[in-house]
Amino acid sequence: MRKILVISFFFSSFFCFAQNKKNIPSISIHKAIDKIIVDGELNEKAWQLAEKTGKFKQMFPFDTSFAKTQTVVKLTFDDNNLFVCAVCYDSIKGKNVIQSLKRDFSYPVNDAFAVYIDCLNDETNGFCFGVNPLGVQREGLISNGGGQGVTTIWDNKWTSAVKQMDGGWVVEMAIPFNSLRFKRGIDTWRINFSRNDLKRNENSVWAPVPRNFNVASLAFTGQAKFDEPKNKTSSNISIIPYVIGGFSQDYLTQKKEQYTFNGGLDAKIALTSSLNLDLTFNPDFSQVEVDRQVTNLSRFSIFFPERRNFFIENSDLFERFGFRQIRPFFSRNIGLYKGQIVPIIAGFRLSGNINKNWRVGVMSMQTKQVAELKLESQNYSIVAISRNVFKRSNLSFIFVNKQEVTTRGISDNQYNRIAGADFNLQSANNKWFGKLFYHYSFTAQNLANASANASFLSYSTPKLSWEWNHEYVEKNFLADVGYVPRIYYYNPQTGKTTRETYLRFEPSIRYKFYPKSKLINNHFPELYVSHYLDSANRSTEYLYQFSYNISFQNSSLLSIKYRKNFTKLLTPVDITFTGNRPMEANDYYFDNALITYTSSSIKRLFGNATVDYGNFYNGTKLSYSGEINYRKQPWGVFGVSFSQDEITLPSPYSKAFITLIGPKIELSFTKSIFFTTFAQYNTQLNNTNINCRIQWRFKPMSDLYIVYTDNYYSIDMTKKNRALVVKLIYWINT
Repeated sequence: MRKILVISFFFSSFFCFAQNKKNIPSISIHKAIDKIIVDGELNEKAWQLAEKTGKFKQMFPFDTSFAKTQTVVKLTFDDNNLFVCAVCYDSIKGKNVIQSLKRDFSYPVNDAFAVYIDCLNDETNGFCFGVNPLGVQREGLISNGGGQGVTTIWDNKWTSAVKQMDGGWVVEMAIPFNSLRFKRGIDTWRINFSRNDLKRNENSVWAPVPRNFNVASLAFTGQAKFDEPKNKTSSNISIIPYVIGGFSQDYLTQKKEQYTFNGGLDAKIALTSSLNLDLTFNPDFSQVEVDRQVTNLSRFSIFFPERRNFFIENSDLFERFGFRQIRPFFSRNIGLYKGQIVPIIAGFRLSGNINKNWRVGVMSMQTKQVAELKLESQNYSIVAISRNVFKRSNLSFIFVNKQEVTTRGISDNQYNRIAGADFNLQSANNKWFGKLFYHYSFTAQNLANASANASFLSYSTPKLSWEWNHEYVEKNFLADVGYVPRIYYYNPQTGKTTRETYLRFEPSIRYKFYPKSKLINNHFPELYVSHYLDSANRSTEYLYQFSYNISFQNSSLLSIKYRKNFTKLLTPVDITFTGNRPMEANDYYFDNALITYTSSSIKRLFGNATVDYGNFYNGTKLSYSGEINYRKQPWGVFGVSFSQDEITLPSPYSKAFITLIGPKIELSFTKSIFFTTFAQYNTQLNNTNINCRIQWRFKPMSDLYIVYTDNYYSIDMTKKNRALVVKLIYWINT
């Protein structure tokens, strides 16, 4: 029965809910009769003849009226580019809200104009391009319908210009068709435009989007109709070489200073207008952006997202399988072994759309042999296929294979494989969202109990929202190239790690009230449950949480939560993770309450604070954390984050005080030169880290990075190691 638990009671009846197609706005796109110069002037004849959009509608703070700050958009095109211009009217005097001059700014906390494009009309995948009033760009990918927003890690070449005018500002954009993925012969795309005016605290859109959904949702878009089908694109091949050099010193091992130099290249080849081939040779997957440290009291490893550019485009095709903590594939495991970097020889990735209904992804990476780690060369190969079904749903299949390759050839008994299928549900009106999957792992040992399955369903309206989730992971579901931390339990007394099957139920429900108030936008109670059981249906952990949340009209938030917890420690665990005496394996019941306030980021001085107090296993825990930032617009952001956990335990256990402090400075000297420095003082890891990074974008998509890192013991500030890295990336289009 557990093989597919709680499967189909909700999937059969939700396809009848549809968006009201009668209210979809549309705009015609005429081909430019003269050359468009992107300068923000809009003096070409093509702009005079272009059709303009109708009135924008409010999305926030309300979604039932026209926007108070209006925006007018026009579109045109030539053989190579889609051109977008927007006249952003502004009747309130004063400076716009700009966080910094850094690329890929956060849309919700900046004044900006953005365009959302669904080239395949599948209402599932798309692109976003945005510009703020100072001409800073952001671009990103939209996946899974846009419910989770835009992934801005993706970069591509495009052009924009901004011109200030009395009573507003004008933005002009040229988006190369080569930067988009579309099916040739289609003359109509789905499109939407949004405008953020934070001086008025208003977000508005062209095609109406209910305020309970993300502004990037592709379920709510208008239509852009071209004069002629888009059948041609110029050649689209990009060569991206890099060189990197560095210096490092390890004071713990007292080794001599090490100097390194390396180089390699990536290539991006558009096989069709919607299918892309990526190649990489001797890639450098060192991250110039360091993961922030966090305090971890969860007993399980924490997920950090992929930031390496090679894996970003179409990453949802590979990464969306499974759940957040049941991932059959996680690209950060390629090139790493027990925390050590493993050099990658080469790899390729073929990904994109075959047509409107079929997407395909094939990836293969080969790593080097590392004698000091006693690690043979490994091949990582992944195949993903997705078929759109119904209006906005899809059925997807994945196969992951990690296999040892020796000088004698491919090993027959050193491999890990996973095969599985996912069904992703999205209703036409975006109210229903769900997932159902079943995966199975294979090893040479042919272990039984090696499957994982789960179901998720959510329903969302402006007032009522609820979610259902179940997970079932068997102890021998092994995902060497994935991320499944929950089945592993480490016993510090024996030094061994065991695996355990688990079953999880996770429902939640909330109901929002929208008062007629100038102070409060909405407020709502919420009930959330997370309950884990073992293979014998015995509870191993649960959390029952009741909260009350208030969203204010100025975008600040207040949340009050009460939690009841139960944890069954299966092995002795140091619950502080600081070297304390391990807590005995036993059943522990405890509760706590917390309050969180997040101020409006529109203000120059903004931040958040949380206070959490209650029982913790057989003791108590007082936690307080926060972050405060000051924005010197638009060139600097100065901030500091802080968290303190004061854990008091009875004898014979020791008290624990865990502190994490992280000051940070971000400076934007120009729109192409940035400096970031931060420190992380972490008593749980006994580590103090200093990181400084200079980025110079000397050409579009071409960067010079200079990164300096230094690590010390937090207790006495004894030196651990330090390193300096210089990396040059150059983007060449053919």
